[in-house]
Amino acid sequence: MANRETHIVNKRKPPRQKSNHPMAMRFGQYLPVVVDVETGGLNPKRDALLEIAAITLELDENNFLKPKDTYTTHVEAFEGANIDPEALAINGIKPFHPFRFALKEDVALQEMHDMINANLKETGCQRAVLVGHNATFDLSFIMEATNRQKMSSPFHKFTCFDTATLAGLAFQETVLARALRKAGIKFNPKDAHSALYDTEKTAELFCKIVNMWQQVHKPG
Repeated sequence: MANRETHIVNKRKPPRQKSNHPMAMRFGQYLPVVVDVETGGLNPKRDALLEIAAITLELDENNFLKPKDTYTTHVEAFEGANIDPEALAINGIKPFHPFRFALKEDVALQEMHDMINANLKETGCQRAVLVGHNATFDLSFIMEATNRQKMSSPFHKFTCFDTATLAGLAFQETVLARALRKAGIKFNPKDAHSALYDTEKTAELFCKIVNMWQQVHKPG
């Protein structure tokens, strides 16, 4: 029994060396990536993923957070996907429009993963952590699509940074438009429910809150 236990212990991978990159040190070896998805409903297993946008972040010379790289694309609904007309009435997407230039789901995910993995390599961060407004919704669709395509994901499976929660703390507002106004960030309701626009505004909000905290508390 003792020999068997020793064998099991020896097979374990050694702990990964921590990165000294400022981004890795700022967020506990994780890389925040802001994401918004537009979908054909609320059920990630059944409803179509129709649009993705993702923005990576970096620290400037004063250690303040700012947007870095951006990826966005329309996505073809997977075979057999449900598309709820009520969802389309909100996001304004026309899934079968000939000039939508949507990518297949696996291609869209791979291109987004490539951008994120390049940032992970640059910073030495161990995993990406999804930042979103009501982030569990976006994470559930991303992870379900990744599993459906039998791909590995750079995202942590359940940890996320939710700007609805953070905005409730910082600005006493959880609705994105109201939180942005409280934060002094311009917001055009006509552009809302575009994955790219919502991601850009969520990134601004997240950076604003993190940088406010940075001004009063320097992380050890």
